[in-house]
Amino acid sequence: MAEEEDLETSYHPDPERIPIDLFASRKLPGLLSPGDLGFADSSDNLLFILRKSSSSLRFLLDPSGVPLFSISRLHNGVWEIHKGDVGKRKELVLTVKRTSNRFSKTELDVSFAGESEQHLVIKGCPFQKSCTIYSQDSIVAQTSLMYKLRQIYVGRSKFRLTIFPGSIDRSLVVAMVAVFLRGRD
Repeated sequence: MAEEEDLETSYHPDPERIPIDLFASRKLPGLLSPGDLGFADSSDNLLFILRKSSSSLRFLLDPSGVPLFSISRLHNGVWEIHKGDVGKRKELVLTVKRTSNRFSKTELDVSFAGESEQHLVIKGCPFQKSCTIYSQDSIVAQTSLMYKLRQIYVGRSKFRLTIFPGSIDRSLVVAMVAVFLRGRD
């Protein structure tokens, strides 16, 4: 009798504690303009669009085209992420500064605006679209190229972004990855 009760009880994990994979690609037919980078979930639902406006300005948009963040390069490897459209100069959310820039490794230091004590570090190789975002001793997110079995050459047009559970908004993680991909500038 006790065994029957155990079989009827099913386990439902808390969705807030499960890592999420987003898949980045420039090729999402009918959904992206030329030059855009789209971030979709495992069901091919478009979640974010990264649009380049100029060499020093990018926008992170929701699927309907509303700006979530504006990402602007200032000088000497310093980037700022603002809420919404940068033209309206909404609140500063993050400042990202390049601390190391070698051919095979880039390191960025992320500071939250205001009184926040939270501090992040992004380490990796932009050429391989591979990075890890750290918060002290825990991993916030990781990117990696899309490997396939028996594939000798791995294309760099698609990559995976795994976001681990935590207190940082997913759209903000995508914005940090966008800075990392251009972090050598």
